[in-house]
Amino acid sequence: MTENENDDSTDAVEDGRRPLPPGEVLRTARAEFTDLTGLRAESVSRFERTGDGWALEVEVLELERVPDTMSLMASYEVTLDGEGHLTGYRRIHRYERGRADPSRRG
Repeated sequence: MTENENDDSTDAVEDGRRPLPPGEVLRTARAEFTDLTGLRAESVSRFERTGDGWALEVEVLELERVPDTMSLMASYEVTLDGEGHLTGYRRIHRYERGRADPSRRG
């Protein structure tokens, strides 16, 4: 890396902020998502740094049914700013817990 090239961590140090650890970003995102929606994230299936923040895909239980394999789950795309605070979310997929979706990869 040359003297003129900067990465995100260098920029954060120069303006007095230290980069947030990924675990802290995840904890904050899950808590804010739950506060806003009332839905609890069961898992995070995607977590990546974007140019101006973070992007996550969280899996939530939307409707509990018996048996559990018939419960309705949903995937939400969650966006965060550079400080790790939620800036938006949208549901991108709904599915029954016990069924694979052949139209989705991964």
